Amino acid sequence: MATINKNLSDYDKTTVPNAKGFRFGIVVSEWNENITGGLYKGAVEALLENGAGEDDIITWQVPGSFELIYGCKRMIDTRQVDAVIAIGSVIQGETKHFDFVCEAVSQGIKDLNVLTDVPVIFCVLTDNTMQQAIDRSGGIHGNKGTEAAIVGIRMANLRRETK
Repeated sequence: MATINKNLSDYDKTTVPNAKGFRFGIVVSEWNENITGGLYKGAVEALLENGAGEDDIITWQVPGSFELIYGCKRMIDTRQVDAVIAIGSVIQGETKHFDFVCEAVSQGIKDLNVLTDVPVIFCVLTDNTMQQAIDRSGGIHGNKGTEAAIVGIRMANLRRETK
């Protein structure tokens, strides 16, 4: 596992650009809300801790992870944001539905990164068990939402520096 011996919430604050002046979109799946809620909390806390203002964080909810793609696209099209964080959680079940959703969401977010000028950060947990998702959304492995927020700040800064 990629998260063994790694805490997803750990980062060196001195290497993170100040987020002041950036606008962030966060699109959150309501499916597995106990997981996505923890990821969202970690993302918002990290953005605020690194200088983002509360008014500079726009949050939308969508029903499930599959709908993150449309939500992120609409966020980019209708709000002036410097980065969008897509937060979701897909947990393996007994059918191939898991595979189809994970593939579609990862490809859709990749497509948004290629087709638009706004970075879309992939914060979608694709775990085999609920316990793995808990461990990565504020549990023993930290919070992937925190990690995604730091990536969002860095990518917003890269976007600004390369305009």
